[in-house]
Amino acid sequence: MTKKKLLVVEDDLGLQTQLRWSFDAYEVVLADRRETALAQLRRHQPAVVTMDLGLPPEPDGAGEGLALLQQMLAAAPDTKVIILSGNQERANALKAVAMGAYDFHQKPVDADLLGLVVERAFFLHAMQQENRRMLQIEADSPLGGIVSRDPAMLKLCRSVEKVAPSSASVMLLGDSGSGKELIARGLHKLSNRHDKRFVAINCAAIPEQLLESELFGYEKGAFTGAARQTLGKIELAHGGTFFLDEVGDMAPGLQAKLLRFLQERVIERVGGRSEIGVDVRIVCATHQNLKALAEAGRFREDLFYRLSEIVLNIPPLRQRVGDAALLAHHFRNKFCASEARGHLHFSPDALAAVEAHHWPGNVREMENCIKRAVIMADGPLIGVDDLGLPDLPAGEESVNLRQARDAAEYRVMVRALARADGNIVKAAELLGVSRPTLYDLMGHHGLK
Repeated sequence: MTKKKLLVVEDDLGLQTQLRWSFDAYEVVLADRRETALAQLRRHQPAVVTMDLGLPPEPDGAGEGLALLQQMLAAAPDTKVIILSGNQERANALKAVAMGAYDFHQKPVDADLLGLVVERAFFLHAMQQENRRMLQIEADSPLGGIVSRDPAMLKLCRSVEKVAPSSASVMLLGDSGSGKELIARGLHKLSNRHDKRFVAINCAAIPEQLLESELFGYEKGAFTGAARQTLGKIELAHGGTFFLDEVGDMAPGLQAKLLRFLQERVIERVGGRSEIGVDVRIVCATHQNLKALAEAGRFREDLFYRLSEIVLNIPPLRQRVGDAALLAHHFRNKFCASEARGHLHFSPDALAAVEAHHWPGNVREMENCIKRAVIMADGPLIGVDDLGLPDLPAGEESVNLRQARDAAEYRVMVRALARADGNIVKAAELLGVSRPTLYDLMGHHGLK
């Protein structure tokens, strides 16, 4: 089997020999100064590096080593760098860890102990690479962006899979930031139209006087500034899917024109005289109660029924049991990779704050919050201050004893699984039960 590559940065020839002998299970690559180390890093891309801070031309100081560490982490953020330092260099070693080094080991080198540290670093690097591959697989799948263990969300995903192959118009109802466009894109990718265009428009973001030309297009000379013929969003989506976000904000006049398109499947460009046939699947979304708006006369009732052949409700994040911590882990992994940060962990208080927050902005608010925390965190831990979230008191529940016991057991179990990021062993430790007991409880509650 191909040996894993270990880069050893050390200018002492005797220690080089000792480390090469100690790590005969690895392919040891040697470097004795900054330039050589960077060249070896680029050439071999080792998962783990051991490094002495005292390097030429400053063998008695730490400046050269710290500069090399900074360059290494910038070039390869996932590389695990282990600092080798003497007792008198402890302060510099701690500084290196604060900069992003994986660990430090004191000289004189204990080969067995250092071997365990190196082995664990290789294991952690492999786990992170596997996690990145899994994230990529999720991102490439039609519903890969949806991260949830909540029964209501899983039921929604099954409904999307059933509905997607049909030609029915779909209405998505949910709070702002709950993932309506993500579901709409999933419907498109799982449909027979997946190889055609997905075109989206937000009715609330475009002024009323411009929305008609955005939807239906316009002919040259239709109005001042119309210098050429321009296709509308509906026509651009021909053969594919057209997503109307915040359709409840559409003006009454445009509602009538949209209804005619849905009935006849033809459009007329602004300033045009000819009808143009368009084959497109309509998916719309709103955070408003369209039925109530229709009853109040603010939304056409006939349009409402045309758009809502199938209605899918997206639950808000606050109602999704255990998903807050689960999404926090997901976004932490995502932004640690995109922001070139080493692997970060949440402190217990930070996870408690994530679970206690009401999340009025739903998943979008969560994503922004965790991105900020990853950027602001000092050291390997994300703390409560990095999140900037207030604690909220939990509401009281009114249920009978058996319901309360089952509900509490379910919530605590899902919360433990979310905090442990799906690791069954860690979740069992948090719950104070054995792994077989946890599997039995998961089976009882229908969790996979």
